[in-house]
Amino acid sequence: MKVVKFGGSSLASGVQVEKVYQIVSSDPERKIVVVSAPGKRYADDEKVTDLLISCAERCLKGEDTHDLVDTIVGRYQSIAEELHLADTIIRKVKDDLLSLLASDKTNPSAFIEAVKASGEDNNAKLVAACFKHKGLNAHYVSPKEAGLLVSNEPGNAQVLPESYERLYALRDQPGIIVFPGFFGYNTDGEVVTFSRSGSDITGSILANGVKADLYENFTDVDAVYAVNPHLVSHPREICELTYREMRELSYGGFSVFHDEALIPAFRVGIPVNVKNTNNPEAPGTRIVSERKIRTGRLSELLVTTASAAYTSANTS
Repeated sequence: MKVVKFGGSSLASGVQVEKVYQIVSSDPERKIVVVSAPGKRYADDEKVTDLLISCAERCLKGEDTHDLVDTIVGRYQSIAEELHLADTIIRKVKDDLLSLLASDKTNPSAFIEAVKASGEDNNAKLVAACFKHKGLNAHYVSPKEAGLLVSNEPGNAQVLPESYERLYALRDQPGIIVFPGFFGYNTDGEVVTFSRSGSDITGSILANGVKADLYENFTDVDAVYAVNPHLVSHPREICELTYREMRELSYGGFSVFHDEALIPAFRVGIPVNVKNTNNPEAPGTRIVSERKIRTGRLSELLVTTASAAYTSANTS
């Protein structure tokens, strides 16, 4: 069984979601699909998560949010129309957002958490609808239903140990599970988000919970590189890294992979494969407990402290 996570750039448009469908349907081992909110379609575009945060903050100030609501819903509508999905999914997205904006605001932090997490939640519902429309046996599962419990630390949630036993039951569910990334629920039943790029964390937690054979993290580059490809032409791709090396790169501030996302998978020895949604046949970079391909010490991969390794930061 594989857990597969797709970042925001991989889900930014109907064309990209179609690629995700092709990737998932091509491998029957890809049973759990974790999705981010729609990301940027082009350089000057805005991520849906950022739009939702702005919308929540404006709502707390008592300011008008109609334009932002229309923009956010319009992003989902554009994707749905490209995929020829029924209008019902968009009505659900809009109703959900309006309901959240009208909800209790006595705890502003909890209010913002719930609104910004809706980006992933509604995208998971849309992706599940796309898969079903195309004939896959797929369904949406919420973190609450699955039992993903987290600490009450808004924007920095930590998974609670009892979650893993609950999540193991996902193995027995038939078909493909589409699961929203980025958030879980505290013991009071409130939404609490991980840090930004937290869908990476969700994927790793689920991989641990279901004891997956592999955690695939799809982004928008072919691999982790030995140098920043913006600074060097045709940089060398790194085929394998150890968990320790990848974490060292993350600690150094490199946009490689969400550091916390490595921990749940690492604890149970599940390998991680960083791959490209736009070029899924590329082998990508495999992150393992112990590297079989001897490429020298990590320090030998470093060209400068600022450009040691690179992968897209366009995930959420």
